[in-house]
Amino acid sequence: MSVVELLSDYTIQNVVAGAALLGLVSGVLGTFAVLRQQSLLGDTMSHAALPGVCLGFIIAGTREIGSILLGALATGALAALVMLLLTRMSRLKTDAGLGITLSVFFAMGVVLLTHIQGMNNASQGGLDAFLFGQAAATLRSDLWIMGGITSVALALVAALWKEFKLVSFDPEFATSLGMPVAWLEVLLTVMVALAVVVGLQMVGVVLMAAMIIAPAVAARQWSRRLEDMVLLAALIGVAGGIFGALLSALSRGLATGPLIILSVSGVVLVSLTLAPERGFLWEAIRRLRARRRLRHQQVLTTLYRLAVHHDDPVYRSEQGMLDTYHGLRTRAVLRQLMRRGLAEWQASLPGEPGPARRWVLTPAGIAEAERVLESLGREDA
Repeated sequence: MSVVELLSDYTIQNVVAGAALLGLVSGVLGTFAVLRQQSLLGDTMSHAALPGVCLGFIIAGTREIGSILLGALATGALAALVMLLLTRMSRLKTDAGLGITLSVFFAMGVVLLTHIQGMNNASQGGLDAFLFGQAAATLRSDLWIMGGITSVALALVAALWKEFKLVSFDPEFATSLGMPVAWLEVLLTVMVALAVVVGLQMVGVVLMAAMIIAPAVAARQWSRRLEDMVLLAALIGVAGGIFGALLSALSRGLATGPLIILSVSGVVLVSLTLAPERGFLWEAIRRLRARRRLRHQQVLTTLYRLAVHHDDPVYRSEQGMLDTYHGLRTRAVLRQLMRRGLAEWQASLPGEPGPARRWVLTPAGIAEAERVLESLGREDA
């Protein structure tokens, strides 16, 4: 199929639009979850949505998307409140509260799903698709519901931007200003449940946690300001969603939800590896440079100490002695010092035993060695 034929297909249009909406809301709301160190929150909310899906089906008696999503939102919000109560009313840490809430609500969902499978209701077929998503079943009416939820979430973020920003970075200061921090945290948590509701049809309960966290984690590697992080996370979410949806359409038998998650996760991997100043590659380069600088300083100060010990500023040190002192070959380091004008390779004095040429510090090398030793002395002090 050509690109035009692909994009004119009704099902593919729905899937691509739904994936874009999912990436947008997940990127924006996931940013606040990551900054508040609640990365497990998306996992908890997504698993807590399963009993809501089942209750929505039982109440409506059919797979009506509106009632199912409303039920998912209700149980997701309830799980958020339970988690906040557990962490505020007891000594449990946030991760423990999230883990308990996730386990209890998901167990309830599995029990309800088993109960539904025992009912004589022909509409129950495919209900378990909400576990892993069923993007191809997305209808134009579903997109309106997803778009409405996304619009509400983004409007709340825009209206309470300053409050959310302060609560995410310094909740104690926000409390001192008289802000209702507890209610703002509840609202942020419930909004994550909104994002989960948007993604149930596309990626399902199990994979939705990754969609909440991955765009924000990738954006964090490239940005220093909250505004940039939110915008970049939204772009990564939308791009990953669209790419995964199109990749699924071009392939045979590959599910859309997992491909969306893999697309966004690929961006995370690239970001963690190549992001300037924070990526693994740059960290490896910094460590290599630091190790090389340390080796240069060690050899430089060794030459200086030998000169001081012999009370001779132009004391000539043998290559073999330096190798023995440091336990490795130092020729490459000494040549680097020579290129920097800190050491020289001079001929031995007439009648001096040992090799014909030795290493000696230049005036610049002596000054640099004194500077290094002085800085080390300040650090020790």
